[in-house]
Amino acid sequence: MDGGYCFAMAEPRRLYERIARRLAKAIEDGVYEVGRRLPSERELAHSFQVSRPTVREAIIAIELDGLVEVRLGSGVYVVSRHPPSGTEHVKDIGPFELLEARRAIEGEACALAALQIDDEQLAELATLIEEMRADNRHNEILMSEDADRRFHELIAASTQNSAIIAAVQMLWDARARSPQSHLLDNKSRASGLKPPIEEHSLILRALKRHDPDAARAAMHKHLTRVMENMLEATEVADIERARAIAAEKRERYSGPRRKNSPRRVRR
Repeated sequence: MDGGYCFAMAEPRRLYERIARRLAKAIEDGVYEVGRRLPSERELAHSFQVSRPTVREAIIAIELDGLVEVRLGSGVYVVSRHPPSGTEHVKDIGPFELLEARRAIEGEACALAALQIDDEQLAELATLIEEMRADNRHNEILMSEDADRRFHELIAASTQNSAIIAAVQMLWDARARSPQSHLLDNKSRASGLKPPIEEHSLILRALKRHDPDAARAAMHKHLTRVMENMLEATEVADIERARAIAAEKRERYSGPRRKNSPRRVRR
């Protein structure tokens, strides 16, 4: 080998995966005991100095491993100190990582597409929007999501740039194979999330005007909203938050205090 050396570069561990491993180790060591609730997502994000989407991805990872159970309206509870299967699930790109990458890459793809797209492709995009609309109306969510993917891939194809086309297809393929994305998608569907028609229509209108800045902004707005919707759809309200909401409702529905009514004095 001409005296040379061959170095195999190890893939850097993903940020959410590092957080998942730290949580799993804390569970294994009994820091978080079986049957107990994990700290809130906000507390974990502050403790690990990461974003809430990263914490959400880490919780999805240890949920897939069978270490925790997510109970909506209550929190995330430890159910096992070790993966019941004996091994961890294979980790892949996290769903919020994917959305962040899509926002960056598809935003630029959309801007370039605005300068290249032809009338036939614009008509096909309009047809795909109507397909999504009909599927949403009949609750055919998987079919609507398939039309959604074809919509985004057609925009990439209209750039006439093979590298951009390959990059966008790779991101959608990663979503299709990622166990974490599957779990998050299932939770989102269960909450009623569907491909948003108006946001896709805004993208199409910008492309029809051949306005790259508007097209980029419309794609960024769409994918930012997708991320926000998925966060809201999979939100786990912790007990303290649930109690605060209950107290607020009691205060609101108890009616206004009459001016002359005596205040109760605590002794």
